[in-house]
Amino acid sequence: MSRRILVVDDEEAIREVVRTGLEVVAGWDVDVATDGAQAVASCEADPPDAVLLDVMMPAMDGPATFSRLQENPRTQDVPVIFLTAKVQPPERRRYEELGVAGVLAKPFDPLTLPDQIADLLGWT
Repeated sequence: MSRRILVVDDEEAIREVVRTGLEVVAGWDVDVATDGAQAVASCEADPPDAVLLDVMMPAMDGPATFSRLQENPRTQDVPVIFLTAKVQPPERRRYEELGVAGVLAKPFDPLTLPDQIADLLGWT
């Protein structure tokens, strides 16, 4: 089954590595956003099947973006997975307490990333 994922990261190299991994390995459709505001607007216009969201971004970080998505009935059911370099137990617990679908660590292997996402979202 084809899935559509929104990848949100302020670093172009990360967006492109994730996009390539998800498109080539899993055959998913991938949209990208460079910041939280763009992600919220994209999700409101056409909610994706899931969002892969960087935690550390300028202006609106991942948790703030997730909060905005949760406030809107049109986007509140879209599963969000945080992508972050900060994966120490205290940070991971804080992110999970927000209600995200999961947390994935940077750096990641783009070849196994689709399976990790599918496992977190029960798409397997």
